Amino acid sequence: MSLRADVQTLWDYHDLHHGLRSTDVGIGLGSHDLGVAAYAAELYQRGCFPKILFTGANAPTTVARFPRGEAVHYREHALELGVPDDAILVEPTARNTGDNIERSRELLAARGIKVNSATLISRPYQQRRAYATCKKLWPEIEVRCASQPLPLDEYLQSIGDVDRVINMLVGDTQRISVYAQRGFAIPQDVPEEVQRAFERLVASGYTARLLT
Repeated sequence: MSLRADVQTLWDYHDLHHGLRSTDVGIGLGSHDLGVAAYAAELYQRGCFPKILFTGANAPTTVARFPRGEAVHYREHALELGVPDDAILVEPTARNTGDNIERSRELLAARGIKVNSATLISRPYQQRRAYATCKKLWPEIEVRCASQPLPLDEYLQSIGDVDRVINMLVGDTQRISVYAQRGFAIPQDVPEEVQRAFERLVASGYTARLLT
């Protein structure tokens, strides 16, 4: 099997294929991918939720691209795309997915916004981890996951760094199991073909985002 096929296997695994439906809030998870903000804006304009909460500080992979913080830059991009300012909340301190969920929950509660359901908008390969984390930390709400609906090759072209995306895919696949073991997320099934694809990509040197 080619490495390209293995990358596709991981890509498909992380896409939960949740159908869109109206929720109380859209939560855009900070990252290096400005497409998260663009898709959150699109879903808002389609009436999927009445408010967007962008959450994220910085990580080593984002500080150069978003020097004022991921959530701040996401907000600015959403405003450029026509989302009204009063429809956007910003949580600028989260440094990991667990923080994204917990601090978003706290901010919404502090604003008196009742949440029974949420749409998590993330990079395509972060969907499964975001879902598993949310179900662990905020189990009482209905959660949907959404990402820009791009095929793998189009997404790679939009990011412009194939190795970076593959390393992130491999890292997120490892985190599905490790974070469940550490109590950060609910367990998720990892099919044998996904585990084998992961192992072949690790053996091929895509180890930059692995936990040690």
